[in-house]
Amino acid sequence: MSLRHALLGLLAEHPASGYDLLKRFDTSLANVWPATQSQMYAELSKLADTGMISVAAEGPRGRKEYTLTDEGLVELRRWLTETKPQRNTRSDILLRVFFLGVLTPEQARGYLTELIELSEQGEQDLRRLDESIDWDDDDLSVYGRIALEYGLRFNAMRREWAEWAAAQIK
Repeated sequence: MSLRHALLGLLAEHPASGYDLLKRFDTSLANVWPATQSQMYAELSKLADTGMISVAAEGPRGRKEYTLTDEGLVELRRWLTETKPQRNTRSDILLRVFFLGVLTPEQARGYLTELIELSEQGEQDLRRLDESIDWDDDDLSVYGRIALEYGLRFNAMRREWAEWAAAQIK
């Protein structure tokens, strides 16, 4: 996924300013694809330059409201249907697990305990996010909840695995 496609997807729901997109991003996509404000505004400029979005309205202090163009919708649909997701095979967490044998058993269990705590914190953060959102029946809400559920289940699985792994260390 790219920031480009994330912004196109958010604009597919309805027009929004860069500030509005940043807020929506922080309460939805930041858990799966973090981006800074400067990255987001730079990408909005690129999308406007390529004709995938357009400025629908301008307000005070240079505020621009962007809307998805037909070209942008075509690109978003192309990306969704024709581009296969990249399988991320690198995991800093699991690479470290392979080498826990160079540590004392207490240190190895300590690493796994930190992973348990990280997973619990991730789950708590997602539950707070879930409670803070006024879910609707629009597409972003429906599919956002599905993505949030993935995060909840992933954190639960990682916590359970780390508990099991810690018990394996003699």
